[in-house]
Amino acid sequence: MIYKSSEGDLELDNITRLYPAVVVDMQGEIAEMSLEWEELYGDKVKIVHYVLVFDFTPLNEDVKDRTTLIFETKEALIAEIQEVAKYLD
Repeated sequence: MIYKSSEGDLELDNITRLYPAVVVDMQGEIAEMSLEWEELYGDKVKIVHYVLVFDFTPLNEDVKDRTTLIFETKEALIAEIQEVAKYLD
């Protein structure tokens, strides 16, 4: 199934992992954290943006094949997740 994203067409049948995350700046260190982590500690760090990661990397492969969609707000991320979910039902 093809999902038309802002980064181009994504073949959802080939996804090995699909996950949301928040990108934070922790005293100059940029890190990707879970949304659960952000709920607990988000007020202690600078939130750079939110991401939805489509990982197409086959299991046990070293070369990463990922497409990352970037969002300025958590609400925009959640809206995109809901849209992608329609394709996965």
